[in-house]
Amino acid sequence: MAEAASLWRHRDFLKLWVGETISVFGSQFTGLALPLIAVLTLRATPGQMGLIQAFATAPFLLLGLIVGVWVDRRRRRPILIAADVGRGAVVGMVALLALGAVLSIEYLYVAALVNGLLTVFFDVAYMAYLPSLVERAQLVEANSKLQSTQAAAGVLGPGMAGAIIQLVGAARVMILDALSFFASAVALALVARREAPPKSTGQRSLLAEAREGLAVVTRNPLLRAIASCTGTFNFFSIAYGSVYVLYVLDVLHVDPLSLGLIFSLGSVGLLVGAVTAARLAKRFGLGRVIVWTNVIGGLGLLLVPLAGFLPIAPLDWTLPVLVFAQALTGFSIPVYNVNQVSLRQAITPDHLQGRMNATMRFIVWGTLPLGALFGGALAELLVGAVGKAPALQLTLLVSAVGSSLAFLWVLFSPVRGLERIPEPAPPPSGGTS
Repeated sequence: MAEAASLWRHRDFLKLWVGETISVFGSQFTGLALPLIAVLTLRATPGQMGLIQAFATAPFLLLGLIVGVWVDRRRRRPILIAADVGRGAVVGMVALLALGAVLSIEYLYVAALVNGLLTVFFDVAYMAYLPSLVERAQLVEANSKLQSTQAAAGVLGPGMAGAIIQLVGAARVMILDALSFFASAVALALVARREAPPKSTGQRSLLAEAREGLAVVTRNPLLRAIASCTGTFNFFSIAYGSVYVLYVLDVLHVDPLSLGLIFSLGSVGLLVGAVTAARLAKRFGLGRVIVWTNVIGGLGLLLVPLAGFLPIAPLDWTLPVLVFAQALTGFSIPVYNVNQVSLRQAITPDHLQGRMNATMRFIVWGTLPLGALFGGALAELLVGAVGKAPALQLTLLVSAVGSSLAFLWVLFSPVRGLERIPEPAPPPSGGTS
């Protein structure tokens, strides 16, 4: 891959990056505030926590493929701006309802569904937009910078959010997230580079083009393995996540400030992973890094439920174990994402980027609502049999074991042997339209 100029001199990318930085920092506040409102204010059950996660991610399963076709037929930047404005409005409305003491669990379901729908459009358009904004040789650097921002937000955001929530309450901090979405929309509007008009697809139907996007992924052994691995990990990790906060708050009796500190200190792993992702792939080979980051991520999830079974782990080990587990999994996520997303973007022709990314989202995020329902239902089932605390712990253990096996998809695939990003793949031939 040819060397390219540093993105520090790419003004339009810097505008995109600044907007995304503001947005992801704001989202850290809602990421902590919303489950706290659900658990502490609305007294949500494990099943209800699973439903919130399911509603938030269901649009990827229900509409992901069609959204990809729609995105490929249009310029992507206006879609990003509209999605940011919409998400800011949704988060702001939830905050106002909570402040007015009229928020109910049903409102959270609706808000999660609408926000999830807007996120489908944003994510598919965003991942398709980046290759049109920067050169192919700059994709790893671009994705690494964006992941570094998310990592920095993960380190600083939850601790700040936990402290502010302790002072002013969860609802008020969500207003900051709403404002951050609007700021991101403004930054995107300031990008000067004009997108090339989308290629005409004639009179082909949405379904025909969706099938073409599906074929791009399923017929390419690299993309197919990545989709299977990520989908499996996501299914079990969201089952894990659907009961994690409930377990930490109700069973371990961690307060909101300490929970924020767990996420902040643990997210140091995110930051380390983001800044080393490209170098690790260059040093050890792209394929090996993709495989081993999955192994490490699964081990991090296993630590939390296993620690409770160890008689040598006294209570004062709780916070260190939670922080280390968070850091281990956090390190693996950006390293894996930077390299597998860059691989996907580099080997896919530009006119198929939206459909490829939508298909990947359909597969890897389509498992999220199913995993959330699985986690919530498993915990509810076990509560009746063994009690709340053991039920939540067993749900975490089952979910962590499932996540830790996801690496097998890439281990037994051509991904393992990749030293670097290969050349673009040809589009699928006959029978896909």
